[in-house]
Amino acid sequence: MINDVRALQRDGAPEVVASAGVPVCVMHIQGEPDTMQDDPRYRSVRREVSSFLTERMRVIEKAGVRPDNIILDPGFGFGKSPQHNLQLLASLEQLQLLGHPILVGMSRKSMLGHITGRDVSERLPASLAAATISAMKGASIIRVHDVRETVDAVKVVTAMEEAGR
Repeated sequence: MINDVRALQRDGAPEVVASAGVPVCVMHIQGEPDTMQDDPRYRSVRREVSSFLTERMRVIEKAGVRPDNIILDPGFGFGKSPQHNLQLLASLEQLQLLGHPILVGMSRKSMLGHITGRDVSERLPASLAAATISAMKGASIIRVHDVRETVDAVKVVTAMEEAGR
């Protein structure tokens, strides 16, 4: 899988991925990695992230990337304030309407430190909460540091969803 934080915006990137025939994770980012956290602003973070991902899907599909190889990442922490991240998490299930698996990565992120006041080494409980919420809101792939603990949390979500069917 190719995981591109620039959402295949560089010249020729969509065509290279199409020729490789592998899954690709397309991530939203506002700004550039060096400056993305300077002063991120949105009218509606959910709508703007959704619009960006929709536009990138069209471009890369036109370049020949198979739709079933596209994974979408809303880009938690990439050009977003803590409040933007929380708004995006609260509406995560709406990104499922785009019709592709959703990948999230919030494990140990600064947004969790902002909420809890904890240092990065003390963010396991917050990371588990974020992973649990993500799973409940439809994330297909959850990038984590603490795999065993997160698998247990997601197993609880899966068991609850299966029992409710």
